[in-house]
Amino acid sequence: MLITVFTPTYNRAYRLEALYQSLCKQSYKDFEWLIIDDGSTDDTRELVSKFINEGKINIRYFTQPNGGKHRAINRGVKEAGGILFYIVDSDDILPPDSLHHIALHYDMIKDRHDIGGVCGLKADYDGVIVGGDKNFDVLECSAFDLRYKHNVKGDLAEVFLTSVMKKYPFPEIEGERFCPEALIWNRISAHYPLHYFNHPVYYCEYLEDGLTSAITRVRVNSPVATTMTYAELVKAPVSFFIRFRSAINYWRFRRYIKDKKVIPQLGLFWQLARPFSLLFYSKDKQLRK
Repeated sequence: MLITVFTPTYNRAYRLEALYQSLCKQSYKDFEWLIIDDGSTDDTRELVSKFINEGKINIRYFTQPNGGKHRAINRGVKEAGGILFYIVDSDDILPPDSLHHIALHYDMIKDRHDIGGVCGLKADYDGVIVGGDKNFDVLECSAFDLRYKHNVKGDLAEVFLTSVMKKYPFPEIEGERFCPEALIWNRISAHYPLHYFNHPVYYCEYLEDGLTSAITRVRVNSPVATTMTYAELVKAPVSFFIRFRSAINYWRFRRYIKDKKVIPQLGLFWQLARPFSLLFYSKDKQLRK
């Protein structure tokens, strides 16, 4: 099949119905819905069983001990049957033509071995584009160029080739339950541009109990993966301002790493950013578990 719609979920049974209904309404049918249940204690299993018994779409469901979204993604990539891997969170939905447009644009690049996937826009439930309207039709470039050369803002709906995702698994660090997705997206971007198109294929909102609502606390409690992300961004092809700001955040979260052997390293020049990190440190300490 062409597309694996992948959903990692944890105690979100109260939201899955909306996503399920949106998948049932897709005009394009050559897809599977792959769900990795990351240790839910609510009635997620029973709800998904009901969906499967209805037989409206192809659903595959797996459970694993709670370990964080990045571990669920790693499992999902291993289990995926689609050529394309499309992460759709449990609290979001897809417009009816979402998979149609993804398939349409994939057809334009399916013979290109240098392209890592396709990417459409995200919008809120009222149709307002996340990050504002975009001034392009189609772009083929790295994520770095998209953000810092073409100045495209806001979250996007990346759909990667499953084969590319298999090359770049998330690091699974003992004792940490979070890894920034940007770490892997940036690693992919360093080797594979994406085919970006100007059409909304994803409807989202950010919930009070969502990951983005407590991102600082999450990063404080997963400092190795967090500093790894910032350390690599310091070396990325972006502006000096972005690199210096990343260095500040590197020192900011590095303070929470207990095992000094696992700390990602920066060059001596970036010691200059260290004093600025103190501005955030006292506030962040209050968020530590």
